[in-house]
Amino acid sequence: MAWELFYRTVLLYLAVLAAVRIMGKREVGQLSAFDLVVAIMIAELAAMSMENIDMPLHEGLVPIFTLVALEIFLSYLSLKSHTIRGLVDGAPTIVIANGKIMEKELRKLRYNVSDLLGQLREKDVANIADVQYAVLETSGELSVLLKSSKRPVTPEDLGLSVKEEGMPTPLIFDGHIHFRNLEKLGRDESWLVAEVRKNGINSIKDVLFASIDTDGQLYVSEKEQAQKKPAG
Repeated sequence: MAWELFYRTVLLYLAVLAAVRIMGKREVGQLSAFDLVVAIMIAELAAMSMENIDMPLHEGLVPIFTLVALEIFLSYLSLKSHTIRGLVDGAPTIVIANGKIMEKELRKLRYNVSDLLGQLREKDVANIADVQYAVLETSGELSVLLKSSKRPVTPEDLGLSVKEEGMPTPLIFDGHIHFRNLEKLGRDESWLVAEVRKNGINSIKDVLFASIDTDGQLYVSEKEQAQKKPAG
């Protein structure tokens, strides 16, 4: 029985993991009401199949992947039809307009002022009067547009020209060199070792993370264990 539980758990874990990957990153990071229902049902089906050893494994896997197929199908229809998208995902709702709380919309959503204030604070907004518009998205996230006078000043506002920055390129993860990124930069391992030593670190294995920005500046973070090693 223990072996039966073990392999059923492993197979169902892999199946649920595959299901989530098939449905896409949106399922993990931004659940709509429909996505949440699918996720809960998949979890429940997996739990039932693990607990009930007498149930054939395929009786748990078939419903799981049926839900996956249904979710993908409805997601495809949502891309093609605004009406279906509205039925499946709902629509964003303006809850603040020109600094005024839209009480009627809050009542429709059963969303109280305390919830609104809490989500504004999460966006580093303390005063509703500073808000031009706030929109409650279908995922439950609050999008906030501040009034022009309350937005942070940008170089463009000051008439300054600034150099565009790209994403830093990771070169070392936990003591292991990312050779593909190194090759894209036209560099080799000996160059990287020399640069790391300039930061007072003798071995690549002692580096927790290293990256290089678009200006060629190398960032190196040393492992704590390496920092504790006696010198010499």
